[in-house]
Amino acid sequence: MVDNIHDHQNKVLIREFKEATDFEAVEKLEKNCEIGYKKGISIFMSGDPLCRIRLYPVHVMLVAQLLENGELVGAVRGCIKRVGTRFGGTDLTIGCILGLRVSPRHRRMGIGLRLVKSVEEWMERNGAQYAFLATEENNVASTNLFSLKCNYLKFCSLVIYVQPVKENLDLAEEVPDVDVSSRHIKMEKLCIDQAVVIYKNCLRQREIYPTDIEAILKEKMSMGTWVCFFKEEGWTGLEKKEEKDLDSITATAPKSWVIFSIWNTSETYKLQIRRPNLLKLFHVSISHAIERILPCLKLPFMSSSSMSSSEFHKKPFGFLFLYGIHGEGERVGELMKGVWRFGKRMGEREKDCRVMMTELGGSDPLRAYVPQGSSSSSMTCINDLWYLKRLNGPVSDEDDELTAIRPVGNVFVDPREF
Repeated sequence: MVDNIHDHQNKVLIREFKEATDFEAVEKLEKNCEIGYKKGISIFMSGDPLCRIRLYPVHVMLVAQLLENGELVGAVRGCIKRVGTRFGGTDLTIGCILGLRVSPRHRRMGIGLRLVKSVEEWMERNGAQYAFLATEENNVASTNLFSLKCNYLKFCSLVIYVQPVKENLDLAEEVPDVDVSSRHIKMEKLCIDQAVVIYKNCLRQREIYPTDIEAILKEKMSMGTWVCFFKEEGWTGLEKKEEKDLDSITATAPKSWVIFSIWNTSETYKLQIRRPNLLKLFHVSISHAIERILPCLKLPFMSSSSMSSSEFHKKPFGFLFLYGIHGEGERVGELMKGVWRFGKRMGEREKDCRVMMTELGGSDPLRAYVPQGSSSSSMTCINDLWYLKRLNGPVSDEDDELTAIRPVGNVFVDPREF
């Protein structure tokens, strides 16, 4: 449990979220913190405020409550996970800060700082050695809070790639089934055991990665894992699916290949377009990434004349997230084009999905092969930052395993935190 923290000056209580009594209050708080591109455009999520952190066995949500009237004016989520690194043989326990919110009327009162300090204390009590968080590079308020007031260090620079899966995004149009095959490139879906073998072999090349890749692949939002290779080269090891034969998968890999997985957020994270005062949105919580999607999409329906008033709020839509992308070989660039087409087609076939995204570390070699030419004119890039803080013990940068090697740039982006 989290100890209650009572600030007598501002009369604010920091405590754990109570699912039985706080649901509507958190819904109201998140609505007050609503983020949109302009009036009439809103972002919302499914009705479970804990839906992202529930994917972790150890998690918490803290709220800031005014004692004078009981109003909830802030919230933050945290979770604990194990990660491996390329720099040492020992796995690390880290805490992740997600979804920090403070009511606009109660900002600049230190509430956000107290929420961060409280969730850090909870993480340390639960064995976390480090605290991690992500924010957009140009979010000055957030970077100042974490770097200047909370002593976080810049750990990694990343790029988020955002692209509509339908260029016209006609929300009233049903998308027909499509053929995702190619004459030269093979897309083969793996069973989870096969995917785990390949990922465990290539994750060791990443500077930081989750150790529970099997649990990620088994989540219901993970649509599956595919490998992409040239038909002329083949991949004989994929034909053997028995456990005793799985090691042959990596030994028989073709000269050039790509592995990737797809995470479907459409049932959890939703965007909605609306006109002011037409609809009171059901708006509970938004992810770190969704806050930044709308300004980047350059969607044609941003014009008020492009849709009727009823169409504006009829169909919320979600997105697919391509994760775990790893490629090898001289022809990996050709295969990446196929991967991107495949992901886009999958998005077109998925109900309520209108956007495809991925995130790659700044030094990930596959960044050079994300299609951004004339055929992907709607592609938008968002600069992302990961921040890191050592929690337990005054260790200098030189002596610390992670802070000593920062900044890093080739990391595995966990879809559960996106």
